Amino acid sequence: MTDNLPRRIILAITGASGAILGIRALEMLKQLGVETHLIISRAGNLTITRETQLQVKDVQGMANAHYDPRDITAPIASGSFITTGMLVLPCSIKTLSAIANSYANTLIARAADVCLKEGRPCLLAVRETPFHAGHIHLMRLATRAGAVICPPIPSFYNQPQSMDDLINNMVGRLILRLGIENPYYTAWGAINSE
Repeated sequence: MTDNLPRRIILAITGASGAILGIRALEMLKQLGVETHLIISRAGNLTITRETQLQVKDVQGMANAHYDPRDITAPIASGSFITTGMLVLPCSIKTLSAIANSYANTLIARAADVCLKEGRPCLLAVRETPFHAGHIHLMRLATRAGAVICPPIPSFYNQPQSMDDLINNMVGRLILRLGIENPYYTAWGAINSE
């Protein structure tokens, strides 16, 4: 990453289960001094209130800027708005489908399409299990367009002692994949060298 470019991440929280993952990413990025631009889908609003003790406005308040998911005129819908990349966490199959098919009918899909066309990292933390052939086909299409499929799969080599340990390591790994070093992810080599 060029030093003079702003450290900005677009973060989308969709309606897939795992809203805490996107929320933890917001918390970590803030601690790392990274500017965050948040989009929460309508279904994401429901998931946040069902899966956490937070209100949507609390989550929006963690970001430097937040946008209505229907506002395709937002600054992040343009390639001239320079970002480090985008993280869709968690990523629903519906959102995966829109991104894979370049169907930019929402700000999340449009912002992802912009990242892909500009050659910026676009990580899709697809949250579904099991996958059927249609899901795998969509992931293949998204990968061909330049997206990185990163299902939030926990690692156990670091011997997590709590749910927080699992969440922190998964989210830290995704942030690292965006090129932002952080203390939240324990690398395999760090465990083996002890």
